[in-house]
Amino acid sequence: PGRLIQQSWHLVDAEGQTVGRLAGQIAQILRGKHKPTFLPNKDMGDHVVVINAEKVEFTGNKWKNKLYRWHTGYPGGLKQRTAKEMLERNPLKIMKKAILGMLRRNTLRHSFMEKRLFLYTGPNHPHTRELPPSTPALPPVPRKISHDFHFGLDSYAHPETFQREIRISRNRKKNRPYTRKYRNSPDF
Repeated sequence: PGRLIQQSWHLVDAEGQTVGRLAGQIAQILRGKHKPTFLPNKDMGDHVVVINAEKVEFTGNKWKNKLYRWHTGYPGGLKQRTAKEMLERNPLKIMKKAILGMLRRNTLRHSFMEKRLFLYTGPNHPHTRELPPSTPALPPVPRKISHDFHFGLDSYAHPETFQREIRISRNRKKNRPYTRKYRNSPDF
């Protein structure tokens, strides 16, 4: 109580990025896990605007092998489409299903997180007041995420401090002699 939750806006360019890796990054920002004040039962997330959502990529043969299934509610009403057909009909649904599939299905998702996700085809979006044209997009998600990748948001993480703490903890582990304490020994 009494905390001010600041919600910022993030611009993500989806051109040439893999669907699952990008969806994982966006889902964490929508939840607010990139903030040091994160609480799992509170609405802590930020607004995310995704442009060029129709230019995402899948790895391997997923464009023709990946199936999106749903049921109409009538007997025998199981429908399915491949990822390529979904891209032709509604390209935004591919990203939306991937992002929302990585969030828990609860009141926070339905009431808050879904309303803060904005997907657009093409490079233009109507949120120029919050994100002026000079705003840079978040960096692309790397194929292998290392310990120093912090959602592409360097303003929240302090890489120098983080790297220094890792080096100190590693040196402590190396210099500490291994001693095994037995239950009957006086040191136990």
